[in-house]
Amino acid sequence: MVLPIVVGLDGSRESAFAADWAAREAARRGLPLRLVHAWEGLPGNEEPVHLPELKVPRDWARRVLRTAVDRLAAQHPQVSLTAEQIRRPPVPALVAEAESAASLVLGSQGFGGLGGLLAGSVATAVVARARTPVVLVRAGFDAVDEHVPNGDGQTSADTPHRPVALALDLSHDCDSLLGFAFEAARHRAAPLYAVYAWRRPHSHAGTDEQGYVPGRWDAEWALASVLDPWRDKYPEVTVHAEAEHTRPVHAVLRAAEHAGLLVLGREMRRSPAGGHTGHVTRMAIQHVRCPIAVVAHD
Repeated sequence: MVLPIVVGLDGSRESAFAADWAAREAARRGLPLRLVHAWEGLPGNEEPVHLPELKVPRDWARRVLRTAVDRLAAQHPQVSLTAEQIRRPPVPALVAEAESAASLVLGSQGFGGLGGLLAGSVATAVVARARTPVVLVRAGFDAVDEHVPNGDGQTSADTPHRPVALALDLSHDCDSLLGFAFEAARHRAAPLYAVYAWRRPHSHAGTDEQGYVPGRWDAEWALASVLDPWRDKYPEVTVHAEAEHTRPVHAVLRAAEHAGLLVLGREMRRSPAGGHTGHVTRMAIQHVRCPIAVVAHD
């Protein structure tokens, strides 16, 4: 069964850019695209409505989907496109949609700001709960921003894709992140930059006579051991790996500076309190400009 890329719309500028990114990704991967708009309390399409307080929001919701469908169908005629209005609260509706999706794409304005509902608290809540990869796209990140600048330093859609940046925490199972990142790099014909931030044991201090930090060799060996089977599986992907002696947030923000996509992990927690995004992911959502794929892992 071919799973679609699903994008959540709320009429905001952020969600429009998310839909554009999702359409380009669907075209790259040869997947169908599904647009959804979730709003609890709307009357059904077949229900007669006379009250303005019900008719106006239903008409607006229809227009949000129709406008997006018309625009994306014209720009990407090769992509199979469907759309649906869902009469449920946004968070459970989108989490449920993610269960039968290759990935879920939402707009993001970081934390705070004046973006749409799905770009703020709803997006954060969905990221913390969805088991499917969730991609967050900021307003303003367009097709040309996925590519490296041309020889004159100008943006261009005719240059190679920017690299995919991957942040790894080797204390967890990384297979889901690695699979997503290598596939993203392959479909873009882009290099993959894998970064692992490590800290030396408290029992060691300073550097040796050559400026070598104790523990670096172990960190580099651990990173190579994780990456080598995936290098063999994806020989067409050029991989650059770096084990950095620094805080994870610093390593992630540096890796994302010139990336077209950042891939991060989120630990799944099986508890009544639900999931969480983690400090590094929260900081990335706040500061990173390129799209961020948050991939759940055990």
